[in-house]
Amino acid sequence: MKNNKQSLPLRDKDLNIFITMNPNKGHGVPIAVKDNFLTKGLRTTAASLVLDDYVPQYSATVVKRLENNGYWVYGKTNLDAWCHGSSTETSDYGPTLNPHDSTRLAGGSSGGSAAAVSTGIVDVALGSETAGSIRGPASWCGVVGLKPTYGRVSRYGVIAMGSSLDSPGILSKNVTLSAKLLKIIAGKDENDATTSDNEVSDYELALTGNIKGIKIGLV
Repeated sequence: MKNNKQSLPLRDKDLNIFITMNPNKGHGVPIAVKDNFLTKGLRTTAASLVLDDYVPQYSATVVKRLENNGYWVYGKTNLDAWCHGSSTETSDYGPTLNPHDSTRLAGGSSGGSAAAVSTGIVDVALGSETAGSIRGPASWCGVVGLKPTYGRVSRYGVIAMGSSLDSPGILSKNVTLSAKLLKIIAGKDENDATTSDNEVSDYELALTGNIKGIKIGLV
């Protein structure tokens, strides 16, 4: 296993948030990216030693859309290996600990992304969800977790746990940031036939605070 953490903040070294740091500082807003999203020229492992040396030749659609809108990849965050888990305990690079209590876990499988936002290292991070992998760690770490409807956001370039279920999404400091990012990453992608043709709304404008008529479903 490579040691790629020479310049990490002390809080990350303690909590094991990142697997790989981007050695090239970008211009714009830093964003943490779950390490199952392909990033051109930057190692992508899916938290498995099987991919320890894998450096993609292209980036996931959502990563490219963010980079085209003033964001840059600060680092690749820890997760359950291949997204198989709900606690980030199954990572071949060790578990991510909870920023609020290091004797506890950060949740998973997007635990590293949730912890990166919770510590304040970044304000926003990419995660992916099959059945709770964004919303779970968001609640464990006390941040906002947004799992979009399947097909709203392209899966192209994402190492999937279940391609008929996976939804790339967002972990952030607040709802406004999540709405802003969703507008950027949502929409039709010619490389993903499952993406919806529906027009991308201005989700940020929809945050009026008025919830009259909203239905809440309880399982």
